[in-house]
Amino acid sequence: MKTLENQTLLYDEDCPLCSLYTTGFVKSGMLDKNGRKSYCQLSEEEQNFVDLKRAPNEIALIDNNTKTVTYGIDSLLKVVGFSFPFIEKTGKIKPIHFLLRKLYSFVSYNRKVIIPGPINEENKLQCTPDFSYKYRFLFIGFALTITSFVLFRYSNLILNLPKSTIFRELILAFGQIVFQGLFLLKADKKTIMNYAGNLMTVSLMGSLILIPILLLNQFINIPQILVLSWFAITVLIMFKEHFRRIKLLKLPFYLSYTWVLYRILALLLILN
Repeated sequence: MKTLENQTLLYDEDCPLCSLYTTGFVKSGMLDKNGRKSYCQLSEEEQNFVDLKRAPNEIALIDNNTKTVTYGIDSLLKVVGFSFPFIEKTGKIKPIHFLLRKLYSFVSYNRKVIIPGPINEENKLQCTPDFSYKYRFLFIGFALTITSFVLFRYSNLILNLPKSTIFRELILAFGQIVFQGLFLLKADKKTIMNYAGNLMTVSLMGSLILIPILLLNQFINIPQILVLSWFAITVLIMFKEHFRRIKLLKLPFYLSYTWVLYRILALLLILN
């Protein structure tokens, strides 16, 4: 593995995802041991040539020799491309670069709802991405689609439930946003959208946990006790994660219990 030296990636220390992959670059040898630095620890000199508005949205890679900065997907292509030139060349082909840039923005603008972490409010510099309604709606739509499809397939494994349809699962998945939103009517739009993003991440996480059973069912007939037990464990994990996110967002704790109430009401509706 070739090491890109004298380069520093500025990462968001409050983002577990950012911390994970930048640490990976250093440990794999793609960057030297000083190849990552928290955005919040920028020196006054660095603040003179780093775009402080752009860097929270697009990860910045500082060339310590020339004092120049690369941003976003180009930063990642430069780091990975130093060890794997083919990847960088391919990534710079215009149609591919366009798609990579959009995918990067999709993840970056939603990173605080994909894998949220506690925020150190003592830092003078906060690496918080701008709020984007477009990318938040796209993320919610993506999570709704995956969740609805997986629940449609999984619901049909539960013999005691009426036959499911994609439309029913889509309505139920979207309905939780509306239902939970009723308890946040006094909150501002950004708070509601941040919660909706976290809510759908929890649903998406639950769907991913269910997928192994769906895949295994393609080869063997899964016993009902395992299907139901796996689903129950998944719901418990989701509840715990929902509760954790509520605390991080500093929202009323009762939202976790109304979230459970919605699922009970939805089950009763399905059975009737």
